[in-house]
Amino acid sequence: MSKAPQDCKDMDEVRVEIDRLDAAIVDLMAERWGYVDRAWQLKSRPEEATVPWRIQQVIDRVKQRADEKGLPPSLVEALWRQLIGWGIQYEEEKLRNS
Repeated sequence: MSKAPQDCKDMDEVRVEIDRLDAAIVDLMAERWGYVDRAWQLKSRPEEATVPWRIQQVIDRVKQRADEKGLPPSLVEALWRQLIGWGIQYEEEKLRNS
């Protein structure tokens, strides 16, 4: 059973919850990556891997969500730009080799 941060009585409990969340984040990232993998299969040219308006749409959406959740939007933006960059690089490579 998970605990809210304020309900953790010591660092061991905090670490258990962080480890639980890290596992969940990795699971969600793996699920997201499945869609990145599918995306390149639906595209026909490496130039299609970068869609600037879509990148901005995703960044705006996650920054807004972060702000609503009390998380620094700049942190989320930096993480997502890295995540998106990896996805674009992966798609371009796959499209060049297909």
